[in-house]
Amino acid sequence: MNILISGASGNVGQEVCRFLQHPGTEHRIFAGLRNATQSVDFLRRFPAVQPVEFDFNRPDEFPAALAGIQVVFLLRPPQLSNVKKYFDPLIAACVEAKIGHLVFLSVQGAEKSSLIPHHKIEKRIVASGIPYTFLRPAYFMQNFTTTLREDIRKRSRVYLPAGKARFTLIDIRDLAAVAAEVLLHPDAHRNRSYELTNSEPLDFKAMCDLLSKVLGRKIAFVSPNLLQFYLQKRKEGVPTSYILVMILLHYLPRFQPTPQTSDWVEELLGRKAVGFGEFVQREKHKLQ
Repeated sequence: MNILISGASGNVGQEVCRFLQHPGTEHRIFAGLRNATQSVDFLRRFPAVQPVEFDFNRPDEFPAALAGIQVVFLLRPPQLSNVKKYFDPLIAACVEAKIGHLVFLSVQGAEKSSLIPHHKIEKRIVASGIPYTFLRPAYFMQNFTTTLREDIRKRSRVYLPAGKARFTLIDIRDLAAVAAEVLLHPDAHRNRSYELTNSEPLDFKAMCDLLSKVLGRKIAFVSPNLLQFYLQKRKEGVPTSYILVMILLHYLPRFQPTPQTSDWVEELLGRKAVGFGEFVQREKHKLQ
């Protein structure tokens, strides 16, 4: 079976490739990369994965990337929100290529949130008739070691307009392990949707308390108003489009019920999902 991982160079894509690079001789893993011939570091880390040119901005190349592929793992690049422009051509190309299964990295609550691109993409995939699996993960713990890292390291704070909202959480490694299970055994997950969380909904103050305990220094949670947040992020050079994404992710949950936890990680992997304290302990070297 031939499996294509789109967005393979991103945080989730790399973890999925790590789980898949030795799945057995009956499977071949293809990594969709914007510049496949120039991705030397990626190819060094994943020598068993075959690179292919894949760029959402070049739909004319979709047929070549999909040739001979049976299963596709589809990730939405954060900056691409125009579903009609970027995803309709890809889904149409998947239909034309007779793709046997689409695994889409969605987001928790996508089925109820008609304003977000994930909701529309899910609808398009269902309408296409291609067998699918939707993975709907909670808030990524790795946000603390990427987007929020510099504030934690340099200012000992988390600066987000999240107030007292509680979030469900998921370790990307757990997400990738589930994705690998689904990609390798797609028939067992045909037309299913899985919300992926651990068992501990937490607000950011509680998360900062855990960070403080593990890192051995006080990590404060600061919840600014939207204007303060916007101006601070613009001062830091963050693009306006990404600031709006951060507001959508962190501010709107203040006015919504706390998302439900699920036990799908445990059911699909046979072990409990990683806890936030466990994650911080494992990744603390990145936050010192």
